[in-house]
Amino acid sequence: MNNFIDVLNFSIAVSGCLLAFLGLFLSLSFTSLQKGIRKFLICIFTTIMAYVFSDLVSQISLVFLGPGYASLSKLAVFLESFFSSVLMPLLTLFMLYINREDWRKSRLLYASAILWLIYFLLLIITQMTHFIYFISDKNVYFRGSWYPLLLVSPILLMLMNLSALFRRRNQLSVFQRRAFFFYLCLPLIGMLIQSFSYGLLVVVLSTVLSSLFLLYFILRDQKEQHLRLVEINSRQQMDILLLQMRPHFIYNTLSSIYYLCEIDPLKAQQTIGNFTTYLRKNFTAVAKHDLIPFSEELEHTKAYLAVEQTRYDDLLTVDYDIRKTDFRLPPLTLQPIVENAVKHGVDPELVPLLITIRTIESEKGILISVEDSGPGYSPEKDDEIHVGIQNIRRRLQLMCGASLEIRPGNVRGTVVVIRIPRFAQQDD
Repeated sequence: MNNFIDVLNFSIAVSGCLLAFLGLFLSLSFTSLQKGIRKFLICIFTTIMAYVFSDLVSQISLVFLGPGYASLSKLAVFLESFFSSVLMPLLTLFMLYINREDWRKSRLLYASAILWLIYFLLLIITQMTHFIYFISDKNVYFRGSWYPLLLVSPILLMLMNLSALFRRRNQLSVFQRRAFFFYLCLPLIGMLIQSFSYGLLVVVLSTVLSSLFLLYFILRDQKEQHLRLVEINSRQQMDILLLQMRPHFIYNTLSSIYYLCEIDPLKAQQTIGNFTTYLRKNFTAVAKHDLIPFSEELEHTKAYLAVEQTRYDDLLTVDYDIRKTDFRLPPLTLQPIVENAVKHGVDPELVPLLITIRTIESEKGILISVEDSGPGYSPEKDDEIHVGIQNIRRRLQLMCGASLEIRPGNVRGTVVVIRIPRFAQQDD
């Protein structure tokens, strides 16, 4: 090797390859990572490996191999520049995914794509001119007077991502903010240093280190989310146990069955079957920690409503408008909402209660609505309902990124709307 800088750069490239491989290995090994996040980490570390390996090949070609390998050097330097540029649009996509934004409608992504395209076109033009950089026939690398122009687009892209990170800081967790901040700032600092002083490959070192920071903080964030889910699942199990032990509902149902045995044995038998299904679904939900098929939740809800229709007879009517069933959601999501509607809507002094349950598929995902014709209620004025709805809303957000909205009906009653994004189903 020619000098100390060449030795140091070669060591950085070799170390970078090993560290990028380690990051890729860890990303592949942590199967407990959310599937979408795991895919992004694999893509990022694969791209970094290609980037650092190209840099290593360019160093070997330029330093060791001599004049006869100018073509290899040109190809290696081009690939090094190309793969390094891909990392920023990848980060933009990753940030949008983490923040649960639709990338197809994101102006941030379109702006990132335009900046990257400008960089790529400049890189292509560079291969045919000497203004930015060139490799001579003697296999020597030279920077042209316009070299800083090549770095304008990547720097703007980094600054734009930093601005987007700042605007989304309240929607991201602490560890997610740290992950993206280090991933953006370290290469930006390295690029600014290297744009004015050629020699030590600061960008390669800063890029590899920033990716390891990204991996570390994402793993920390996933661990925190897992602990929160464990806590919520524990609370959910307690809620389910409380639901199972509601003596008033059980007493009324058994009383209805007792009287039906004499006047309508067949209806009594049907009610026992529905009541058994309801209890079985409640007991099964205790052991559930993941999303379940909507068909299971719907069966649970129908069994509950069938029992209540036996008790209330003509005071309760249910209308099902189910257009989509092949999706998943947290256990005990639909049934407690319907139960609240029955509990606060059935009144012998009022008109019969109508409950309408709908599922609709849209471009954004799945929409579930529960609409009742009851007197209406405000969850802020009823602690029991408020806690129940908040628990369902929290589980929906953490387990599948869904949202829950509760509002008054058009005329009277209450409407509860659940929106489950499409990517939440793709991750399963």
